[in-house]
Amino acid sequence: MLVHIVMFQFKEENKEANLARVKAMLEALPSKIDSLKSMEVGVDVSRSERSFDLVLTSIFENQAGLDFYVPHPAHQEVVSVIKEATSLSKVVDYIR
Repeated sequence: MLVHIVMFQFKEENKEANLARVKAMLEALPSKIDSLKSMEVGVDVSRSERSFDLVLTSIFENQAGLDFYVPHPAHQEVVSVIKEATSLSKVVDYIR
C-alpha cells in the first residue's frame, strides 16, 4: 500500500469557508476515482503556530494508483481550488 499525506496552510481570507469547501470536495473523491482506496480529511483543532490547517491521508494500492489519481479530472478540480485558497502545502508519500 502507498500512503499519500498532504498538509495545507490556508490563507486567512475566507479561511473557514474555504476549509469547509475543500474538505467536502476531497471527501467526495473516493467515489469518483477507483484507484483511491481510502481517504481521511482532518481540520486542525489545536491551532498552534506549528499547525497546518488541513491534512489529507490517502491510501493507494501502489504507485500506479497514485499516478492515476494525480491527473484525474476530479482531483484536478480540487487542486485548482486548493491552489487559490492555500499559501503552503507539504507532502509525504511512503510504502506501508
